[in-house]
Amino acid sequence: MQTIHVCNHTTPEAIYPFDARGIAKRFRHAAIFGALDALMPGETMRFCNDHDPLPLLGQLQQRYGEKVTITYQQREPGAIVIDFARVG
Repeated sequence: MQTIHVCNHTTPEAIYPFDARGIAKRFRHAAIFGALDALMPGETMRFCNDHDPLPLLGQLQQRYGEKVTITYQQREPGAIVIDFARVG
């Protein structure tokens, strides 16, 4: 059985949902950078999208380096869920 992660609530573990599907494509990267900049160390943004954002991941690695970890929670066509965790 497959586990499907849902992006519609805040959890007590400091995981904050970010559903990119509802943001106009031209604003998405700026909104994502702003959300990651707002995270405190130890907090996680759970990112949901309809496609695998490989160019964005490269930009995030360049901008944040080791300050943000990237962990796929779900990686299926049309259903991508990635946790971006702020480190120290």
